[in-house]
Amino acid sequence: MRVSLFITCYNDTLFPETGKAVVRVLERLGHTVEFRKEQTCCGQMHWNTGYLREAVPIIRHFVDVYRDAEIVVAPSSSCVSMMRDHYMKAADLAQDTKLAADVESLLPRIYEFTEFLVKKLGVEDVGATYPHKVTYHTSCHSQRSLHLGDIPIRLLKQVRSLELLPLENPQECCGFGGTFSIKNADVSSAMLADKARTVLNTGAEVCTAVDNSCLMHIYGSLHRQRTFVRTAHIAEILASTAGAEGGGQ
Repeated sequence: MRVSLFITCYNDTLFPETGKAVVRVLERLGHTVEFRKEQTCCGQMHWNTGYLREAVPIIRHFVDVYRDAEIVVAPSSSCVSMMRDHYMKAADLAQDTKLAADVESLLPRIYEFTEFLVKKLGVEDVGATYPHKVTYHTSCHSQRSLHLGDIPIRLLKQVRSLELLPLENPQECCGFGGTFSIKNADVSSAMLADKARTVLNTGAEVCTAVDNSCLMHIYGSLHRQRTFVRTAHIAEILASTAGAEGGGQ
């Protein structure tokens, strides 16, 4: 299968290792990964801050870039949620029937990374080894929009040498929420403190999630507390062969 990687602007700018990990996993499974250089943003930042009309050209560009893609995979439930929940609304707002038809055609071919592995490929064991204690944070978009359920957990349970530790109150938000953490800093900080406490209570070495935006927020608190607990996108864990014979991260 030929897979088009939408890396997302967030990962491209701040977490490039996540994209590389996605490529390693998919190529290990025998698929060809392409990176379309014309890609930019999904438009979520504009849409979520009320710049609805300004988001339409960005959305139209995304659709133009990927209209002929066999499959589009993104390591971000947040961005995929934007596409599924709001792209058709954007087409309606612009009164653009062609865009609406293109969105309707493209959306069934767009997947969040873990969703693609389990739902589309039917794979839970990707051949990973990761000798660490790990806890999983359930991001809001992954559970409330994409309804991933236990898909990420099923993947983590198949990783060799990984000890998965349950997180208390996994349904609770970490407090990031994009500009929410800036506009409502006090509330966001209180939510973050609760999340960091539950992560520390697990005794995990690593906190993982399907969204680097959440992990950046959580890591900020863990780092400031000098806890030495790391964060890693789930793709980086699934790409790892650390500790396996002849393997490396």
